[in-house]
Amino acid sequence: MSDLPVLTAEEQRVLGVLLEKEVTVPASYPMTVNAVRTGCNQSSSREPVTDHDERVVHEALRTLKQAELAAVTWDDRGRRTLKYVQTLSVRLDLADDERALLTVLLLRGAQPPGALRARTERLHAFADRDEVAACLERMAGRAQPLVEQLPRQPREQDARWVHLLGPVDQGSAAPGAAAPDVDRDVVIAGGADVRDAKVRASYGAIAAPYAEALTDELAGLPFERWLLDRVAAHAGTDPVVEVGCGPGHVTAYLADAGVDATGIDLTPEMVEEARRRFPDGVYEVGDLRTLMRPLNGSGWAVVLGWYSLIHLAASELPGAVEALVRPIRDDGWLLLALHAGAEVRTNRSWFDQEVDLDFVFHEPADVVAVLERAGLVDVEWYRRGPVTARGESTQRLYVLGRKP
Repeated sequence: MSDLPVLTAEEQRVLGVLLEKEVTVPASYPMTVNAVRTGCNQSSSREPVTDHDERVVHEALRTLKQAELAAVTWDDRGRRTLKYVQTLSVRLDLADDERALLTVLLLRGAQPPGALRARTERLHAFADRDEVAACLERMAGRAQPLVEQLPRQPREQDARWVHLLGPVDQGSAAPGAAAPDVDRDVVIAGGADVRDAKVRASYGAIAAPYAEALTDELAGLPFERWLLDRVAAHAGTDPVVEVGCGPGHVTAYLADAGVDATGIDLTPEMVEEARRRFPDGVYEVGDLRTLMRPLNGSGWAVVLGWYSLIHLAASELPGAVEALVRPIRDDGWLLLALHAGAEVRTNRSWFDQEVDLDFVFHEPADVVAVLERAGLVDVEWYRRGPVTARGESTQRLYVLGRKP
């Protein structure tokens, strides 16, 4: 193309829908005006959510057709019906990865590389955040750039990118404005192994004061005790494992209720604390991502991830959940505890020790979707506010699912 098109917000949304549905629901493509309208106004994977009427969608399709960015065809099955296809990908000679990124940028506005990787999953499989960034750089380096990087705002973990096919609402950084899109993959920008080493070293450094502060915490947490009592009632005397058990107090609570409970943790110093404080318990060094079935059963009755997935990137969460679900017995449970919200919070000092920890916050809908994709059913979730008397500053998220 001699010049890039300058599209209105309505034209961007319509073109994004055509690009998306061609890949995700090919059986329904080409698309009628009504199908395009439905795709424009859906409440998921769209920012902002719109309520375009048929006239607005039809006018956008007409303009795109005149600009040779869309074309019409006829469905000869039954009554002849006019349908639309996009031609932008051919006119711009888009590779599959470029097309996926441009599609999501058209549908959701300015976004950082990590969010783009998660949101293009159904369109193109990027290996990691760096591969997304490399593709964006390639698109920006064209003779006619298709995207550009925005200056990083004070509240942003990573800079966002926008397409150049028309004006885009870049959001406001003014005080009180909504938080920008969070790149939850920024925590593994240096590699997952590097992050794991930081987590292990940080918790090793604070193991003793951490255990001293948290060992008795359940006495002041009635909601958490209610959840754990449900776990104990469901498991009976069958085996339960807590991954990321820390100083072992949650595992010990279940054991006191008669459960055959085991705790594993990535940090040897934490396992030593757990064994010292609860010498009758079973605590081992281990990685939740390689969890095996118990020796004394066909599977775990319950697997608990009690604040043990809070340092994982968003792109790692599905794989971690699948690893935890795999060794659960039929009708067994997975229970996760996390920090709720849209944030990546960095902690450099904890219990008067230097640490290097990034805490990843998640929205309930995102975690529920991960559990459901892993095959769990009857998923329920709870969000509670911070208990300020305990010095909490974050909302807490608890998600429970059953393996059918």
